[in-house]
Amino acid sequence: MTSSYFPPAANNALVELRDVRFGYGERVILDGITLTVPRGKVTALMGASGGGKTTVLRLIGGQYRAQAGQVLFDDQEVGAMQAGDLYAVRRRMGMLFQFGALFTDLSVFDNVAFPLREHTELSESMIRDIVLMKLQAVGLRGARNLMPSEVSGGMARRVALARAIALDPELVMYDEPFAGLDPISLGTAARLIRQLNDSLGLTSIVVSHDLDETFHIADQVIVLANGKIAAQGTPDDVRSSRDPLVRQFVTAAPDGPVQFHYPGASVEDDFGVEARP
Repeated sequence: MTSSYFPPAANNALVELRDVRFGYGERVILDGITLTVPRGKVTALMGASGGGKTTVLRLIGGQYRAQAGQVLFDDQEVGAMQAGDLYAVRRRMGMLFQFGALFTDLSVFDNVAFPLREHTELSESMIRDIVLMKLQAVGLRGARNLMPSEVSGGMARRVALARAIALDPELVMYDEPFAGLDPISLGTAARLIRQLNDSLGLTSIVVSHDLDETFHIADQVIVLANGKIAAQGTPDDVRSSRDPLVRQFVTAAPDGPVQFHYPGASVEDDFGVEARP
């Protein structure tokens, strides 16, 4: 794709991937991708399922290590870190998992308090104040004593967001934050991501398939496909792309470069029949 968009200068980058390669066996997921996540901005990672979006989050968090290239967080190479340094860097990151991933046997309050109790030596009175402030930020201070089974899907996602920002991270990563939400909850979640990013001075990476809401809140959109970056730029840049794969994704067209059938043996080979003329 030809675009007037250029990645921000490296000194403004909180996260950088430089010629990163990663795969499972012979299956290549990321094939030499280079991207920059600027500080203070919302960057959306988009693309068809299986394109490597969640893999990028796991590389940034150090769950996976790149097989080639570099993954940098604040100019430090994540893949080269020892356990102690990696844990210290992870405390500067927050993660909102798909569907929230709350601890079902802990109350809303204790879910948000968990990272504070795990990673700090703060007093319980201080933890209480921080938890209530984080819940207030997502509109759920009054739900502190409820259990996860007593809140809706949208509320659970907001509790998970409060937990993700409990340690005042510099980077928050969202893995499909809008999946399974009704339109009202979805809109609320999207506004919260944008508002918290700006009011708390965060840097956000959002993995999502929801085009409208994601394009509305993102400063930068990166579309991954076939192990490469198919498009990168502002939401308007990506919407106006003439790349066939990007057009198929943006317009949700059933036919295009992304095929319905996963590559495999021919029907004739699998079923032992001869092709008809």
